[in-house]
Amino acid sequence: MRAAICQMNGGGDDVEANIDTALRLIGEAADGGADLVVLPELFAYYGSQRRMREIAEPAGGPITDRLARAARDRSIWLLGGSVCEVDGGRVFNTSFLFDRTGEAVARYRKIHLYDVDLPDQRPIRESALFASGEEVVTHEVEGMRLGLSICYDLRFPELYRGLMTSGATVLAIPSAFQDLTGEAHWEPLLRARAIEEQSYVLAAAQWGPWGSPGSGHRTHGNAMVIDPWGEIVARAPGEGDGVWFADLDPEGVRSVRTRLPALSHRRLGTVC
Repeated sequence: MRAAICQMNGGGDDVEANIDTALRLIGEAADGGADLVVLPELFAYYGSQRRMREIAEPAGGPITDRLARAARDRSIWLLGGSVCEVDGGRVFNTSFLFDRTGEAVARYRKIHLYDVDLPDQRPIRESALFASGEEVVTHEVEGMRLGLSICYDLRFPELYRGLMTSGATVLAIPSAFQDLTGEAHWEPLLRARAIEEQSYVLAAAQWGPWGSPGSGHRTHGNAMVIDPWGEIVARAPGEGDGVWFADLDPEGVRSVRTRLPALSHRRLGTVC
């Protein structure tokens, strides 16, 4: 399976321009032969919670409909990073997976919400806008099982162990990872998840400033693909839009899990 990870900046106020950028990158990925394309977290807009609440939409709304059409028109699998999804009066940070016909075949709502106070920045309180998801979600894609997660989930290895025990061999981590913590933790955490679960990692990313001027907020970029041995096989720079490709091989997963059978040596239960 040929996978493509996209990197872009959704921190600008022009939602339509952000969506147009995402659709352009999807087209570039499809032209490059991608079977599966992964967008970053909150690609359509990442900024004020007031504005994110305004653009929140139910499943099948205008933004997800455009993603569905892109998947259908280019006959690709598309993981729509994440969007602001409204359901029953609550807002979720949600990834939708579309198949080659444009059908939404899986939905993952971000479980772990990012509430932090970092130095020299305004506090971030995702829980002031988003409700937490509760389900571990995987889906079969081109003979490999894709496990879904979003950004801050990366710090909670129990989620990825749950995805692996559900059959995942590829872990999707669309993100808008903060630059301050990203400098220290982004690559080590991504490689750790790949090594621990002996799975591919697809980490699409936002880059650059977001939020109001003077907020100090900036995302880290450095989108990457990591193989089941923990090696980086594709990496974006810290800044700039683009698409990066990697060929994922189910045999590569089987080989690592056979040569180093750590996953079969677990002693603390089915989810540990």
